[in-house]
Amino acid sequence: MAETQRRDIVLLIDDSPEALGFLTEALEASDYSVLIATSGKAALSIVDRISPDLILLDAVMPGMDGFETCKALKDDPLVAQVPVIFMTGLTETEHVVKALDCGGVDYLTKPINIDELRARLRVHLSNARSAQSARVALDAAGRHLVAIGGDGHVHWTTPQANRLIETATGQADGITAVAAVAADWIGKRPPIGAASLSPAGALTYRSPGGHSLSLAFLGTVGMDEHLFRLTAADTRSEDEILRGHFGLTQRESEVLLWIARGKPNKDIGEILGLSARTVNKHLEQIYAKLGVENRASAAVKAAHALRET
Repeated sequence: MAETQRRDIVLLIDDSPEALGFLTEALEASDYSVLIATSGKAALSIVDRISPDLILLDAVMPGMDGFETCKALKDDPLVAQVPVIFMTGLTETEHVVKALDCGGVDYLTKPINIDELRARLRVHLSNARSAQSARVALDAAGRHLVAIGGDGHVHWTTPQANRLIETATGQADGITAVAAVAADWIGKRPPIGAASLSPAGALTYRSPGGHSLSLAFLGTVGMDEHLFRLTAADTRSEDEILRGHFGLTQRESEVLLWIARGKPNKDIGEILGLSARTVNKHLEQIYAKLGVENRASAAVKAAHALRET
């Protein structure tokens, strides 16, 4: 039996019963599943339980208007990436700008032309799926990436970046502090191409607990989505890292570090001022502590320990 293809879910937010009825009928006839909310508060309640694929939002509503509703939706990480298309009879430039500034991706003028609506839905759903596929690919690749707006708003992060930030800051919401550092840099950044553009590794966040994160600026995606790669900026030397990770003595950690760098025993002895016999004795202890039988396995374990920090 063939599987039924999942229909895209559109959340329709409008306080007009006539508009809701008209648009619901048109959308369902176009094979969309429709959720209805008659207020911003109701819409926020719905997205707590169900994540739509696209949101159609009336700008003018009593109480919480469309602009406020859109900002609230964009503050929710579960639906922040869902495209929002505004619908309104307001056509002044200031209203269009306001709709886009608060997170909307498009603007339709009432009365809605159904053919135009269908075309825009197809475009924005396709764009959203492409963006989601890219984020899934980044997540699967284990990249520590975060996208931050100039105002410090976090557009999205990969799960790996979230875990790294939580470990470094000791706080589940540590991303806010990291984003503030990035936003400050974004505000001071010279135009692209300027000679004084900060090097990628120059931006550092230091947590109250003494841990550091390096933020490498990768580029700007769209008008206000600045992409950064995060790495743990461990201030310990590499031999200190190995010493702490495997319970080695200082000399054992120094020998292991040079093994990881591919040096033979003779070179290690010359570098550290040790005899070949002493190097071999250290190797015996290193193998025992790492639970390995040869230098190749020891080098692999050392490399993994250095990458994890």
